[in-house]
Amino acid sequence: MAMPMDYDGLRGEDESERTDNVTDYKRTCIDFIEDISGSYLEWVDYYKLPEDEDRKRRKEIASIIERTNTWLAKIPQSIKAVDVVMNDGIQKMAEATAGKPFQIGVFVNQKSDYTMAKPGIINVNVKASGKEGIKTKLGFHHQSERFRIETTGKAFFDETNMPEDEFDLMDINLKLNAQECKQRDVISFTIIVSEMKDGIEFDRRGLSTVIHIV
Repeated sequence: MAMPMDYDGLRGEDESERTDNVTDYKRTCIDFIEDISGSYLEWVDYYKLPEDEDRKRRKEIASIIERTNTWLAKIPQSIKAVDVVMNDGIQKMAEATAGKPFQIGVFVNQKSDYTMAKPGIINVNVKASGKEGIKTKLGFHHQSERFRIETTGKAFFDETNMPEDEFDLMDINLKLNAQECKQRDVISFTIIVSEMKDGIEFDRRGLSTVIHIV
């Protein structure tokens, strides 16, 4: 049974089901976030976790619903922007459902998860610490694709000189090029961190972040 974080539950580009009214589409997507959260809560049930961990994952999913839907109501100014924020929320729910067996954090301007930045080169700080005796390494979202990124503007990670080391304590800075973005653009991206043992990946987790360009 596939891990939720590997499930491609993101909404696609089916124009036949779209409205061109942004306000109406926001309402539809807010309802969708509420509805799809039930599927992730079913995964939590399936895992039969210890009580504390079960409660932790449910609480995180509830927080993601609230924060994503607040962003959906206030931030997007276009259909595409609604999609970016909604898909970010879906990705975050998958990550919360899968749990975090080791420490990982992604920060933009010292904030995590839901962030703001000005157009330009955005510093993305990634911190991670594996389980005792285990190193971590920057991973790949899919095979040759290191990052998941979805944006209303033009944005991309500078992949020159990417760190390939394995770290006891990871604390690296990546450069997100958002020089051509404009105010009100939104960017969502996922960073993958892998736990390594004898040079082989044996566990991995992703962490998604959304940025509102201001």
